[in-house]
Amino acid sequence: MPMRLARTGEFAGYASVFHVRDDAGDIVLPGAFRNSLKRTGPRAVRMLWQHDISRPIGVWIDIREDSRGLFVRGQLALNSATGREVAELVKIGAVDGLSIGFRTIRASRDRLRKARLLHQVELWEISLVTFPMLRSARIRPLPAAMAA
Repeated sequence: MPMRLARTGEFAGYASVFHVRDDAGDIVLPGAFRNSLKRTGPRAVRMLWQHDISRPIGVWIDIREDSRGLFVRGQLALNSATGREVAELVKIGAVDGLSIGFRTIRASRDRLRKARLLHQVELWEISLVTFPMLRSARIRPLPAAMAA
């Protein structure tokens, strides 16, 4: 299904959802990003294409934890070739996944759920991806007033 993308290339979504096990066996807990975001703010977290450090595609305007997870709002670099390409892929619904790149600071094991519980992480980057490890980490439709 096509996504609405703002004329400016802005979009929003959830890069992580709390208490949900991803395909790698990680479960992010509320507060895991708090210290990292407090220290760096959203502009220090890179927006990449498919976790490729040589392909930045925009900037994060807002990154914050809410009751559901890690909410993000970003802007694609529409004056770059990759930014335009990604915007088109998002618009037609070919790409809608988000994925986080981080360093684990504090974690524990949940043997019952066969998962690693992430209590604290250092957030490095958030990528737009074809296949997110956390299937619910997705771009969400923008309000019609913002959409192109």
